[in-house]
Amino acid sequence: MTFRQSIITCLRKYFTFSGRASRSEYWWFFLFNILGGLFFSALEGFINGITGTPDGPTLLSGAFNLAIFIPGLAVGFRRMHDTGRSGVYLFYPMIAIVGLLTFIGFVGGVEALEAGNPLAMMEGALGIITGIAIIVVALSPFIVLFWLTRPSEPGQNQYGPNPTEVHP
Repeated sequence: MTFRQSIITCLRKYFTFSGRASRSEYWWFFLFNILGGLFFSALEGFINGITGTPDGPTLLSGAFNLAIFIPGLAVGFRRMHDTGRSGVYLFYPMIAIVGLLTFIGFVGGVEALEAGNPLAMMEGALGIITGIAIIVVALSPFIVLFWLTRPSEPGQNQYGPNPTEVHP
């Protein structure tokens, strides 16, 4: 799949969270998101420099990011499906962060942070558990990245036919 085909496919499947997406479809669309964000940010910087408002509004890049958020999430779900995993696995880093913050809240770590003594929550068994949780949170984005780079499952899986074997 080419860069252009990927953009067209992902925008046509704006709200399609079912099915599968090839690696090329996902990563070309990912590149499009980055390039579009950079373009609109640079354009806003240029416009704000001309108007003399260096901290001016970011309406263009904000609108672009908002418009591309749902298709980006949808293609991420389809990409995870292509590797045989649920699309919900994309949220693994966020779930790990919420779990860590909840744990810290339950064990009284918030008080230690507010008192200016964050090392107090790293003492004893709770410190070991907190340390392990911090490592899990730090590694979770890399785990999801690893899953997104895996090759397609051959043939059909529970999410549909292999996108590289099916031609429209």
